[in-house]
Amino acid sequence: MTLNQDPVDVVTEVTTPITGLYAIADTQLIDSETLTEKVAQAIAGGARLIQYRDKTHHSTQRQHQAQQLKTLCQQHGVPLIINDNIELAKKIRASGVHLGRDDDDIKLARKTLGKDAIIGISCYNDLARAIEAEKGGADYVAFGRFFDSPTKPNAIQAESGLLKQAKTTLTIPIVAIGGISSENGGYLIDAGANSLAVISGVFAATNVYAAAWAYSKLFSH
Repeated sequence: MTLNQDPVDVVTEVTTPITGLYAIADTQLIDSETLTEKVAQAIAGGARLIQYRDKTHHSTQRQHQAQQLKTLCQQHGVPLIINDNIELAKKIRASGVHLGRDDDDIKLARKTLGKDAIIGISCYNDLARAIEAEKGGADYVAFGRFFDSPTKPNAIQAESGLLKQAKTTLTIPIVAIGGISSENGGYLIDAGANSLAVISGVFAATNVYAAAWAYSKLFSH
C-alpha cells in the first residue's frame, strides 16, 4: 500500500459478523483520559463491535481519539464504527459508519467509504425504514429504545414484537438499543436481536470488563 492511496480502497477489512455485544463509547459518558482504556476493557469482556460517538469535541481531538480507538480495535480484530461522521470514518479508515435519521444517506456513505465498509442505520420503531435501508445497501439496522435509557431519555419507544417482525422480514443483522441491561437483554435476543448496543450499561459501570462480560454471556446460551 502506498502512502497516497485513496482511503476508500483501504477501509479495514472486517470478517466479524454483526452479532454479540456492540459497545458504544460515548465521550459524554467517558472522559478523554480513560477512553482507550475503557474500550480495551470492553473488548476484553467480549464486545464484538465498538462505536465511537462524539458530539462535543472539536475535529482535531475527535480525529485523535478515533484514531487511537481504530488502532486498538484493529489489534483485536474488532470493527470500529463511527457515529454519524462519514468523513471522520474515511480519514481514519474505520470499519464503517452508523447513520441516524438526520444524517447523510447510505449512498453517500457507500460511495465515500467503499464496498467493504459496514454501514448501519437507526430505524427507531420503523420497520418500513429498515426495509428501505436494507434495499439501499445497509449492512445492519438498529431498533430502539426498548427500555428507559439514561443516555436518550426521550428517544422513540420500540416494542419487542418489532424485532420478531423484523427477523421474518429482513435478511441483514438486527441491533437492539436503549436501556438494555444484562437482565433484560436476553429477552431481546430471543425476540430476534442479533446484537445488543449498549452505552451506559457498559461504560458507566465500575468494572467495564465485568459489565461487558455479563452482556457477552447472553449470546452463549
